[in-house]
Amino acid sequence: MGRRYIALWWLFVVLLAAEAHAAKEETAVVVGGEPGPRRHAYAAMMYMGTPRDYEFYVATRVMMRSLRGLSADADRVIRFNPCFVESVSFLLYLGLLSPVPYIEYQSFQVLSSSSIFRSGLQKDDGVKVVPVDNLKNPYEKQENFNSRFKLTLNKLYAWTLLSYDRVVMLDSDNMFLQNTDELFQCGQFCAVFINPCIFHTGLFVLKPSMEVFKNMLHELAVGRENPDGADQGFLTSYFPDLLDQPMFHPPVNGTKLDGNYRLPLGYQMDASYYYLKLRWSIPCGPNSVVTFPSAPWMKPWYWWSWPVLPLGLSWHEQRREHLGYSSEIPMALFQALLYIGVIAVNQLVRPSLSKLCYNRRMEKNTMSSLTTLRVVAALSILAAYLLPFVLVPRTVHPLLGWPLYLLGSFSLCSLVISFFLLHSLAVLTIWFGLIGTLFVMAFPWYMNGVVRALAVFAYAFFCAPVAWASLVKTMSSLQTLIERDAYRLGEPNQAVEFTKLY
Repeated sequence: MGRRYIALWWLFVVLLAAEAHAAKEETAVVVGGEPGPRRHAYAAMMYMGTPRDYEFYVATRVMMRSLRGLSADADRVIRFNPCFVESVSFLLYLGLLSPVPYIEYQSFQVLSSSSIFRSGLQKDDGVKVVPVDNLKNPYEKQENFNSRFKLTLNKLYAWTLLSYDRVVMLDSDNMFLQNTDELFQCGQFCAVFINPCIFHTGLFVLKPSMEVFKNMLHELAVGRENPDGADQGFLTSYFPDLLDQPMFHPPVNGTKLDGNYRLPLGYQMDASYYYLKLRWSIPCGPNSVVTFPSAPWMKPWYWWSWPVLPLGLSWHEQRREHLGYSSEIPMALFQALLYIGVIAVNQLVRPSLSKLCYNRRMEKNTMSSLTTLRVVAALSILAAYLLPFVLVPRTVHPLLGWPLYLLGSFSLCSLVISFFLLHSLAVLTIWFGLIGTLFVMAFPWYMNGVVRALAVFAYAFFCAPVAWASLVKTMSSLQTLIERDAYRLGEPNQAVEFTKLY
């Protein structure tokens, strides 16, 4: 059974590699010969110089490629801010730098490699890449300001794209389900109200205007009210009457509207709406775009987001189809081989370890030795479960990320079991519990999200006593270990004698 599981997993890895190679071959064709300059654009902003540069780079590419796959009749524009690199791993991940000593790149500027960055996106994805300077955020010292919103005011640069009649400004966490070119018929400013009273700036339509842009800069300078210090707070303050505007319905004759409009909810379907019924039920407008305004570490491109969030797999299917996983698969394969090697070596060494023990001789410091050993063993078990989670490439496919994590945690747990002579089942109870949790959450035939949540809660409720019992058993086995003097701690002056247990 285990061999069959490993074989199926390796088959999945090979298929992913083939998809990545196919995607790479597809993007080798330079986009060219397009008819004339286009009057519309889908635009996105990349905020470089943050700890999550690579993840948002991948997300933006997937979104832009999905638009191309939907035959969007518009330019696709990415605007980014040249800045000093805070994470050299970003450039290494993109292949812009060769792995040489870090000191050489401590003051390396993205600007110096922006030509490579731009040519890659333009050649591979057919995207126009335009650098912009960061707009100073005057709300940084505001009491409720979140530092991750520091650069979001750069979105205002969308009003400077004067070569276009209309621009659809996008966040990277949008997933397009169908063509949305009808949005270019909307007026001067159009946005979706996810919240009943506050519109969402993950997608909005605008008519570029240098006059509006300069006025916005003036409003920033005079300190216009901004509830969250980000682009959304500023724009909701700048367009305070949008809630009172009519709903957008694209004219059948293709003409463009004037004025401001509310967009139907189908253009920004909050993923949380799906989780309630495990299906879409949006009454107004086409179900065109899914947005993920969740916590930063639960965005759909992270491998652990599925099956916690069911739609994470849908996003990864778009990535598999349009971009592939050529950046992550080599590291994932290396880790898998490393973990398999650890398991093999441990199986060879463990019989020798289990035959050796110290002669029994109780000492007065046994209790302190037991306490120390319990702490060390508990930390080792915790590290065995946490370390592989950190090492798995963050944006790998969940169906590759979870097996890789389980393989890594199993290999490290086997080391802990051998080193401390613990009961295997007690240490691996959490491991089996995680597998059960994945199956419960990934079960595809729940009636709705409420039933799914109750199932997960019931599973956790019944597993909690089992997990506690395994912890108690592990700690008691350590006490037995001390009593048998498997490890004699705190005896530097006494000779050590070894015997074999038969």
